[in-house]
Amino acid sequence: MHEFKRNELESKIRVAAVSYLNTKPLIYGFEKGMMADEVELLKDYPSSIAQMLKDDEVDVALLPVALLPELKEHYIITDYCIGSEGEVASVCLFSDVPLKEIKTILLDYQSRSSVGLLKILLKDFWQINVELIPSFPGYEEGINGTTAGLVIGDRAFIQRKKRKFIYDLGNTWKEMTGLPFLFAAWIANKKLSEKFVQKFNDATAEGFKHLPEIIEAASYPYYDLNVYYNKNISFTLDKEKIKGLNEYLKRLNFITNI
Repeated sequence: MHEFKRNELESKIRVAAVSYLNTKPLIYGFEKGMMADEVELLKDYPSSIAQMLKDDEVDVALLPVALLPELKEHYIITDYCIGSEGEVASVCLFSDVPLKEIKTILLDYQSRSSVGLLKILLKDFWQINVELIPSFPGYEEGINGTTAGLVIGDRAFIQRKKRKFIYDLGNTWKEMTGLPFLFAAWIANKKLSEKFVQKFNDATAEGFKHLPEIIEAASYPYYDLNVYYNKNISFTLDKEKIKGLNEYLKRLNFITNI
């Protein structure tokens, strides 16, 4: 495999990340100027950056894992990720009625990984049949009566204040499989030099030295970020999360092809 090296480039390596609260520690180092001469950081929502990586518009992305099978090649390049060991808090099914009374679910347009996870849980764990409807910006207002909604990211915290029933997908996955869930990881679509990868890993790690500063700067009123960063989100990419990823991809492939 040909290695993609810095001296072959006329421009910076293009890196894309989601612009959610859960990415702030992961991109802190880059925003503070680390690798500024080597990296161009772009921000968008998950499904958008996934398409950018697939189309080779960026070289590295904090990629929703549902997209991995669609890449011609991929490389996990850091020891950090967005995962959960149980309750994740920001990926939930919200409803005004109990689960068994839900007839329709509005699907979050921003994340294919979470939509895939919901479909797996509906089939393999909850075992209920409902109508799934792709959505659009502002769809959260349509959550009413027997119409529920899958909401992810920062918008999920607002829904936590509004909805009577909250079904946390990270917690439900752990209950079903006994495994953690890997929502996104730093993925390159080409082989990068070992030197670059090490520097990138170090830059990604920098934010975890500054969590109190990140929390204070966010000044977020809807959820306790100390709890979110230290309990809900598990940022370490370990062997158990890889097991969880493989289990997810196996079940997702079955769901996709039935």
